[in-house]
Amino acid sequence: MRLAAPLRALAQRFSFLLLVLVSVALMMTGKVDAVLVDNLRSRVTDAFAPILDALSRPAATAARAVESVVEIRNVFEENQRLRSENARLLQWKQAALRMEAENASLRTLLNFAPEPAASFITARVIAAPGGSFFRTLVVTAGRRDGVRKGQAAITGPGMVGRVVEVGEWSSRVLLITDINSRIPVTLESSRLRAVLVGDNTDQPRLMYLPPEAPVAAGERVVTSGHGGLFPPGIPIGIIASVGDRGVKVTPIADLSRVEHLRLVEFGTPPAGEGTGDGTQSADAWK
Repeated sequence: MRLAAPLRALAQRFSFLLLVLVSVALMMTGKVDAVLVDNLRSRVTDAFAPILDALSRPAATAARAVESVVEIRNVFEENQRLRSENARLLQWKQAALRMEAENASLRTLLNFAPEPAASFITARVIAAPGGSFFRTLVVTAGRRDGVRKGQAAITGPGMVGRVVEVGEWSSRVLLITDINSRIPVTLESSRLRAVLVGDNTDQPRLMYLPPEAPVAAGERVVTSGHGGLFPPGIPIGIIASVGDRGVKVTPIADLSRVEHLRLVEFGTPPAGEGTGDGTQSADAWK
């Protein structure tokens, strides 16, 4: 033990110098005999290759484990995405089935006879006389122009009345506010059916509504097409109020400012087949 300690101290003192000398010797040897150095380097590499391979295996195993975890997470996310997409596709499938059933139902209507094409005559309003027809207009178009009883009188916003008298050069239009006016209508949103009845005020009333009908102010009123006098869907007015005085409707057009009218022929039977005065009785719409 006493001899080993001085030797160890001597080796530590001259180890750096020894390493420098060995390096110089190796450099000189490489310059003198490059083939020998290459062979020696190859042998050293071959000797350490198994050790390096053994050391690299745990690292590769860990990398493969990490890759497996990442792949499992990606597979889980893809599975969740596919489940969501499958649910959406099932909803589209149900919608497609409903559309297919609706299409099949509509195909049965292919033999339905369509309504004849509408034609119209534009006329200018020249008077608003009183008398028995308190709410009427006179227009500059008559029999010679193709006007006949029952034609709808329409402005830009919608319907204001119908033709009740036809002369050779002029015609009389009964407004929807006249007490003699009766028009079958439908509430556009709720699809409730009623009869729009004039009462010589600025707001006609809705009659024959179902009991406890959910009627709300602001809903549009359009023609229902019942009775065949007018086609469905022509705007007439908007519900103004619902109360003890009944359901009041504001005409969709300002009847006090009508200057021109379009008298539309929808190909319906003559209005004279109704009550004889260009109107049809309320019983026909009930």
